[in-house]
Amino acid sequence: MTFKQRIIIAFSIVLVLPVLLFMLSFILIGNVMVKTEEPDDKFADYMKLSDDVENYVAVLDKTYLRIEEDMAKDPYILEDRMYLSLLAEKLGDSNSYILVRKGTDLFYTDNEAAAAVDLPMLPTYHLAQQNEGTGYYINSLAKMVKQKDFTFSDGTEGSFFIITRMTTLVSRRFMSVMFLAMVVILLFTAVLLTRWMETYFFSPISNLNVAMSNIRDGNLEYRLHTSEQGEIGDLYRGYEEMRLRLKESADEKLEQEKRSRELISNISHDLKTPITSIKGYVEGLMDGVANTPEKQEKYIRTIYNKANDMATLINELTLYSRIEGDRIPYNYHRINVADYFGDCVEEIGMDMESRGIKLNYSNLVAPGTEIIADPEQMKRVINNIVGNSVKYMERPDGRIDFRVLDEHDSVRVEIEDNGKGISAKDLPNIFDRFYRTDSSRNSAQGGSGIGLSIVKKIIEDHGGYIWATSREGEGTCIHFVIRKYQAMENQEDYLDED
Repeated sequence: MTFKQRIIIAFSIVLVLPVLLFMLSFILIGNVMVKTEEPDDKFADYMKLSDDVENYVAVLDKTYLRIEEDMAKDPYILEDRMYLSLLAEKLGDSNSYILVRKGTDLFYTDNEAAAAVDLPMLPTYHLAQQNEGTGYYINSLAKMVKQKDFTFSDGTEGSFFIITRMTTLVSRRFMSVMFLAMVVILLFTAVLLTRWMETYFFSPISNLNVAMSNIRDGNLEYRLHTSEQGEIGDLYRGYEEMRLRLKESADEKLEQEKRSRELISNISHDLKTPITSIKGYVEGLMDGVANTPEKQEKYIRTIYNKANDMATLINELTLYSRIEGDRIPYNYHRINVADYFGDCVEEIGMDMESRGIKLNYSNLVAPGTEIIADPEQMKRVINNIVGNSVKYMERPDGRIDFRVLDEHDSVRVEIEDNGKGISAKDLPNIFDRFYRTDSSRNSAQGGSGIGLSIVKKIIEDHGGYIWATSREGEGTCIHFVIRKYQAMENQEDYLDED
């Protein structure tokens, strides 16, 4: 439900509900009061809610009886203004007032304002000679008029009137009850509207405020569930989406911090090992332990190799920082597959031979097949994969098979070794940054754990993809696929993507 719809409902409650409840109260209260007045009258109606007109007539007749008695004693007593004032005071009814007319002029009244309106409309002098009352009238002002004609002492025609307002004859008790009912109805409407507003406006906003306070305090587990539609539902769903994104970002940040700590720890370990070795061999040279040319050459070569290991590690860290900022420099060229990978195998072949590892190479792509790649970065891919295979070989008869295969519009490269293999639980993670299957980090294997993550990044930046298959105790095979170079116009599209 939208805010607009809710505002319309609130307006309808304020406008319509009190009217309906008032009408219902009028009917119910009227019925109860009518039945109370006439419990046995099946035909009782709402006229019973008016004050009894007969009571007014009885009071007025009593007043007239007294006037006749007083006029019997003094025929001109109605000329006495003091006497008329006493009559008006004893009448004591705010619904009625006295008016005395002399000829056509006002002689006396206790209600000047009403008399000014009523005087022109009062009945004329009728029975002056007989001095009898002329009865009751309902004039055009909806007032009941009691008239008694008489003659003043100077012979002028006069009329005595008691005028009663008919519009005030509604039962005061009924009016009081209806007023009380109206107050209750308004209070009920106010409470109902307040409760409705609290449920559909204030409570959701208050809940959202609590949720945002939890977010501010770092509690990203506080959830808001709703099936509500409209703006409130959108706010809740927007909060939940924001919470999930913040949580994902926070979790990623924590994981990144964890990996960074691991990286620092790994680097510290990997730098400490060659530095310790270099220091030991230098001390050996300084102390004269290497007292023959052969020993001195061995010590110097070891120091040189350890320095190279440190340089390699620093280069990996430099490249890693570029990966983090997506700032790996690429210089793409058209590369002949057979020539390029043949040169790579020849280059690493001598190193494999010195390590006693057999290297087998096979190229099954058609002559002249080309790919678009950065030669330097692609060589880094090959060296990292082969270096990883050598690192975990642990066999006296080590073997690495290098295969280049044709896959229609792509070239697939497979580098397979017969090393110790990778467990099934570790295999999905080997391309993650800082991930190492050897948690013990022995000095013989070492490494920062970012080599294969660099490989994956480079292959994906070339528009290819990479994966691994392995069996523990039998070896591991790394596969990656690079698209072939097809035509210049297609290649321009490819370069635009990168």
